[in-house]
Amino acid sequence: MQGSANLNIMIKAARKAGRSLVKDFREVENLQVSMKGAGDFVSRADLAAEKIIRDELMTARPNYGWVGEESEPVEGIDPTRRWLVDPLDGTTNFLHGLPHWAISIGLEHKGEIVAAVVFDAAKEEMFYAEKGAGAWMNDTRLRVSGRHKMIESIFATGVPFGGRRDLPATLQDLARLMPQCAGVRRWGSAALDLAYVAAGRYDGFWERGLNAWDLAAGVLLVREAGGMIAPINPDGNILEDGEVIASNEPIFDTFAKVIRAA
Repeated sequence: MQGSANLNIMIKAARKAGRSLVKDFREVENLQVSMKGAGDFVSRADLAAEKIIRDELMTARPNYGWVGEESEPVEGIDPTRRWLVDPLDGTTNFLHGLPHWAISIGLEHKGEIVAAVVFDAAKEEMFYAEKGAGAWMNDTRLRVSGRHKMIESIFATGVPFGGRRDLPATLQDLARLMPQCAGVRRWGSAALDLAYVAAGRYDGFWERGLNAWDLAAGVLLVREAGGMIAPINPDGNILEDGEVIASNEPIFDTFAKVIRAA
C-alpha cells in the first residue's frame, strides 16, 4: 500500500525505535529496570524507544499533540490531531526474554483514529492501516478470519495481574467463554492481540483496564481488516473506557453477548 506522508512518518519512527529495542532485547539481562507499580515494569529500553518515536513524530509534525505511556502529554497547536503512542507494549515479555512485544502508534484526528502502526520488531512484522485504505502486514493485505462458529474460534485477552480490581470480571468471562470456544490465549500485548485479530490469527479479543495508547492503533487495524470492534459497555467509548470487544462479523454478536453478560 502506498501510504500517506503521515503513515510513512509513523513507519519510519517505528522502525528506528524497533532497531533500538531489538538491540536491547539481545542484552535483556543487562537492562536497568525500575518498578512503576505492582507487576508493571519500565526499562531503559522503553524510555529510549519513546524518546526516539517522540523526536521523529514531533519533529515532522510539531503542531500535533502527543500522548505517550512514558511521558507527559503535550497539547498541540493543532487541537484536532494527536499521536497516541506505546513505545513497548508487552514490557514484561520483553524483560523476560519473550519475543512477543510491539511498538504501537496511532494518529487521532477529531476524536477518530485515522492512521495506525503496530510493529513487531522481533519478528519483523509491520502492521499498518489508514482509514479507508485497508489494513496490511508488510506487503500483505489483512482480513479478519472467516469462521462462523464459536466452538471453532480462538480468542485472546489479558488476564489482570498483581491483584488488579478487574481480575474477578475476567475470570468470570473465561468461565462463560471457554466452554463455547476452541481456546483462549493470553500473550501479554494488547496491540498485537488486535493486530492478530486483523490478520485472522485470532478470531476475537476482549480486555478491560487498558489505556488509549494500548488500543489506538489496533482499533483501526481491526476495522480496516473488515472486523467488528466495540466497547464492552454498549454506551461507552473504547479509548476513554479502556475496554474493548473485537472479532469478525459472523461471531461478533454471540461473542459480545458472552462478554457483556457480566
